[in-house]
Amino acid sequence: MPSPIGHALAGLTAAWIADLVPGDRDWRTAPASASLYRRSGNGLTLACAVLGASPDLDLLFAAHRTVTHSVGAVAFVAIFAAASAALADRPIPRVAAMCAAAYASHLLLDWLGVDEFPPRGIQGLWPLSHKWFISYADFFRQTARREIFTAPSMIKNLEAIVQEIAILGPVVVAVWLVRVKALSGLSSEVTRRDHAPQ
Repeated sequence: MPSPIGHALAGLTAAWIADLVPGDRDWRTAPASASLYRRSGNGLTLACAVLGASPDLDLLFAAHRTVTHSVGAVAFVAIFAAASAALADRPIPRVAAMCAAAYASHLLLDWLGVDEFPPRGIQGLWPLSHKWFISYADFFRQTARREIFTAPSMIKNLEAIVQEIAILGPVVVAVWLVRVKALSGLSSEVTRRDHAPQ
């Protein structure tokens, strides 16, 4: 299964893709002179990167790749994000879609990754089914979770991270460029609208 770095990159990318859907995005724009943090989407984008990696917190509870790796968990995240957006007076569908997409990206990467620990895969359809699913495509390497500070484990994890960056890095850059272009067009539309002749 992929590393937290690969999952965070996928969560970030999924959130940015979901954010490209037309609609209420005025609150997401930032001028070119703004910090990289603001131009990338502030705390919501950071939260989506964390959501991309968060299903693996189930390692702490000896229930790895079960409930937290399922459509049920994605639905919970979407509902929680929608409620949070409503409280923060943000566009509910956009925030819920971004957060759910970021979380769901984790399931996709695990489904596409190597899994050396039986039962292999994820319980992706929980609570509808307890069946385990895996693609056997092996796009992403297995990371070492035991004895992580030994040389073999560190080398194995480093190789996995390099591969994840090689696969996901170009996708992140491409989506960033599309997003910057889309939001700069939106920013100029907002400026023209604000400065329309009276």
